[in-house]
Amino acid sequence: MGLDIRWPIGLMFTIIGAILAIHGVATGSDTEMLKHSLGMNVNLGWGLVLLVFGLLMLLSAKIGAGGKKATSSQTPASRSNAKAGQQPI
Repeated sequence: MGLDIRWPIGLMFTIIGAILAIHGVATGSDTEMLKHSLGMNVNLGWGLVLLVFGLLMLLSAKIGAGGKKATSSQTPASRSNAKAGQQPI
């Protein structure tokens, strides 16, 4: 089965993080909005955190997909021998 949940999760976090970070940059000079969060730009900070997490998920999905292709070239007999701890003939 080729389903890897890291692709949609990574894409979702990357898009939401980018939107939130852009909103934080656009409203960063609004002092009235920053009063509610003790003077910190929470949108920018968490947007960057979500963006980095999403990119890491996408990167791990890409790396993980490359590793699965190498193991799928094995024959069923060699996989069953590897599971049992036997050497292939």
